[in-house]
Amino acid sequence: MQISDILEHLAKRQTLSDVQADMIFNALLEGQLDPSQAGAFLMGLRVKGEDSTDLAAGVRAGLEHARQIPGLSGPRIDTCGTGGDNSHSFNCSTAVALFLAEMGYQVVKHGNRAVSSSCGSADVLEVLGIPLDIEPEKVAENLASRNFVFLFAPAYHPAFKHIMPVRRELGIRTLFNLMGPLLNPARPTHQLIGVGHPEYLFIMGEALLLTGVERALVVHGAGGFDELTTFGPARCYLVKDGIMEKTAINPEKLGFARHAPEDVTVRDKDHAVGVMQDILSGGGRRAVAEMTALNLAACLYLLEKDINLIQCAEMARDALKKGVSSRVLYA
Repeated sequence: MQISDILEHLAKRQTLSDVQADMIFNALLEGQLDPSQAGAFLMGLRVKGEDSTDLAAGVRAGLEHARQIPGLSGPRIDTCGTGGDNSHSFNCSTAVALFLAEMGYQVVKHGNRAVSSSCGSADVLEVLGIPLDIEPEKVAENLASRNFVFLFAPAYHPAFKHIMPVRRELGIRTLFNLMGPLLNPARPTHQLIGVGHPEYLFIMGEALLLTGVERALVVHGAGGFDELTTFGPARCYLVKDGIMEKTAINPEKLGFARHAPEDVTVRDKDHAVGVMQDILSGGGRRAVAEMTALNLAACLYLLEKDINLIQCAEMARDALKKGVSSRVLYA
């Protein structure tokens, strides 16, 4: 099979087989496609309409070409979003990750610097003093001692250098915008993933099924956010025990007050860091604390099979009051 055959397939808007998808994604990440072929492939997927087969194949190839992390075992969670919601909100998923670590859960946070937001997870964690350059051989050790490690995406995915120039020149959304949350090289067993557009809920959920995660929740928050918000009910897909079910989360039924999007926005990096420091010390604006607690509750629900979401919300609110210790923050 030739690359041109696969491109012809896409030109006819035909679904790729697993074999075709695996072949072209591996060729892409190994630098075997020239820029015109790579651009044609990404545009072909977009025109055809990306599906879970495409997404899962891209993730398989991405993880195979990532730097491998030895010695990991047991439950470990990641919480992140696809980005692209242009909300300029505080770093909610990063705060949630740190509170989870404080509560004793192992967190493998995979992220990058800001792209469309005011401040990315790497940007805020760097200011807090958390290292961005942990080598694969040190991940398990740091996770055992602190319950938290940050995996800086560019450092763990060197093969992506082959596609970055093409993505930049195309200047449009591609499947790679969806792949990010699924490319954690620590291969989390549990995930809370937010999508900025509701049409991505199903494809992300199906891809999670194909990648074999134990329990995951894919959410599209009220206000168009790629995380749960207190602005209204969220549309969700829950993945567990090899099945996917459509559901919803209503924050008011969990005891959270309703807030507005402007209550959780940040102006710039300095503001984002200040908001993070406030929430980690057990304080901060009520809207920020409640949104953090809501997302924390969702993660606890994934990790604790015998506790309902209302109980998880109470646990999350209690955790927010206590803050995050220096042990987690590498201080």
